[in-house]
Amino acid sequence: MDIFPIRSDADHRKAVQEIERLWDAREGTEEFNRLDILATLVDAYEAKRWPVEDLDPVDTIKADMELNGRSLSDLTKVIGKSRASEILKRRRPLTLGMIRKLHHSWHIPADRLVGEYELSH
Repeated sequence: MDIFPIRSDADHRKAVQEIERLWDAREGTEEFNRLDILATLVDAYEAKRWPVEDLDPVDTIKADMELNGRSLSDLTKVIGKSRASEILKRRRPLTLGMIRKLHHSWHIPADRLVGEYELSH
């Protein structure tokens, strides 16, 4: 089994791609074991690289965008064009509707999006 340490974002992307390839592996197979090990390594890297407890809702969205290669354009498709940039610039708070859309579309845990954060004026 060719398992590699995850020490960079490039290593992370490679591991995530491999996880996606192995996603439907059957339990008890070598592919499933590889999937399990890689998922554990990716989880550890992500916890170190993007500590969730330190992120407010806007930083959570930004981290998700970076982690998943999403752009402002992708965010606008979920919550609207002018709103997306206003949210990222902290000029507008997230609404319950936006939180629901992000949770359902991007699978961001809702509890990571409901916290309070400072708005810039």
